[in-house]
Amino acid sequence: MTDRKRSTVSKVISYQILVIIIMTSGFALIGARSYALSAALGGAAAFIPNLYFALRVRKSAGQEARKIVRSFYAGESGKLLLTAALFFMIFQLPNIEILPLLSVYVAALSVFWFALLMR
Repeated sequence: MTDRKRSTVSKVISYQILVIIIMTSGFALIGARSYALSAALGGAAAFIPNLYFALRVRKSAGQEARKIVRSFYAGESGKLLLTAALFFMIFQLPNIEILPLLSVYVAALSVFWFALLMR
């Protein structure tokens, strides 16, 4: 990858963290401890798989096209499996609040869409 692509990925990851922190703080102010925990877990369920995907794809930079495509497929498959596993573990916890969990999850994922619009 070029330096510009790395900086774009770094920016998206940074904005994702920022959105998660801001929304988790907001839910902590308006709700109980379970709201803040649920919000943070929703953010983690979005962030961790995306970070895995980004690192997996970054590792394939500079290789032949076939290996890059294979890396994308493997990264996306791993991302989906990791997301499912994280949600499975999250829903095993007591007192999880769905609204904060899904709100922060969707907001963290939407960072990618806003990044595309800003380009």
